Amino acid sequence: SDAICNFVICNDSSLRSQPIIFNPDFFVEKLRHEKPEVFTELVVSNITRLIDLPGAELAQLMGEEDPKLPGGNSTASGFLRSLMSLKRKEKGVVFGSPLTEEGIAQVSQLIEYLHKNLRAEGLFRVPGNSIRQQILKDALNSGTDIDLDSGEFHSNDVATLLKMFLGELPEPLLTHKHFHAHLKIADLTLFDEKGNKTSTPDKERQIEALQLLFLILPAPNRSLLKLLLDLLYQTAKKQDKNKMSAHNLALMFAPHILWPRNVTANDLQENITKLNNGVTFMIKHSQKLFKAPTYIRECARLHYLGSRAHASKDDLDLLTSPSSKELQPLKSQKRSRLDPCHQEETQQRTEEALKELFRHVHNMPDSAKKKKLIRQFNKHPTALTPGSDVPTPPAQRRTRSRSFSGLIKRKVLGTPVIMERKSRDVTPEPEGASKENIHLLQKCGSPAHVSQAKLKFLEGRKEDSCRRVRARLLSKE
Repeated sequence: SDAICNFVICNDSSLRSQPIIFNPDFFVEKLRHEKPEVFTELVVSNITRLIDLPGAELAQLMGEEDPKLPGGNSTASGFLRSLMSLKRKEKGVVFGSPLTEEGIAQVSQLIEYLHKNLRAEGLFRVPGNSIRQQILKDALNSGTDIDLDSGEFHSNDVATLLKMFLGELPEPLLTHKHFHAHLKIADLTLFDEKGNKTSTPDKERQIEALQLLFLILPAPNRSLLKLLLDLLYQTAKKQDKNKMSAHNLALMFAPHILWPRNVTANDLQENITKLNNGVTFMIKHSQKLFKAPTYIRECARLHYLGSRAHASKDDLDLLTSPSSKELQPLKSQKRSRLDPCHQEETQQRTEEALKELFRHVHNMPDSAKKKKLIRQFNKHPTALTPGSDVPTPPAQRRTRSRSFSGLIKRKVLGTPVIMERKSRDVTPEPEGASKENIHLLQKCGSPAHVSQAKLKFLEGRKEDSCRRVRARLLSKE
């Protein structure tokens, strides 16, 4: 697969001098065509991360339910909608038919001609001659060759016919399924320092959301939309000559590429401004909208060249973070499938991280926090025990030590407390020991302390015996 991206083998000497075009979206397109379900799931999961789509709207975006569009229950403008439907009943090969590659090839002639005539004042606003438009329309429907540069047609004729073609499509260029998503994209705004929404549009998130949404458009729609937005972008750059700004162009084209079919301005009401501003934004940023986001490219590439199937943007952000090497086995694996080898590697790294945690706790100074951690280790001995590579000695009877360091050595490191004295040196607690001596024995934690305590205990026991003998003698006297 790498060879596809890096090398082109060509036996034609006349073509070897031509520059090699590298397509950064190669694996994105490959994934779209070969595994459309995986591709759609990847893109939609990131769309829902940016915009809030309720269950019904998400099902409409995925094509699982029929789109519920405005104006469906309204009867006020029913006559106008019926009239618009009648106009679209006469279908031709190009005009009025669903969008096809053949139709795009015919219409692209109009777009190519308009690129050469962007200086005409009022372009797309001033209507052309209806007779010339009909002649041109019949020629496009019949598939005959057209020489637009002959001077027979005016730029306003061609511009009006392009709008007519878009308006007669069975559904808008951006499709009915995407209508609610575009309304939500228009609501993406920045947040202030306190986390409250502001009225300032979040351009970066809007661009990202449009990039993702355009990726799941039908291929013919996406191809024509790219050609159209590029034309409108170049037209707006010449607004000093043609007097058509991006906003003016949006007013002309929003009803044709974004508004649902068979609706009027009354049906949309407060959404008209939002839709017009959305098309304005598309025109101004059209040069960025048809590039797949970086994380989508990386996911598609890893799908073919790596072990990860696909991931969300949040997962890839963790991959590029400074501490990714340490956190990689612990991070979320949402929407990814791990093979057994990867699971073993993850388990090994997890055990190493736990061992490091044990060592860190062992080296901590004595404190209440350290005691609390030790208690937690004792509660979960199986989950927090070091791996098998840590040698565990055979079970043996050993001297118990109540010192804190001894507790850590036994419970955390899994190693026995090495005592300098043999077990025979440890004398069991006598019945007649005094309270003071017992407390002293409990407090001692090292062999030296144990020896001193024993001597002191024996001295005290000897003195008690002397007192008893003296008392007996005095009683007999």
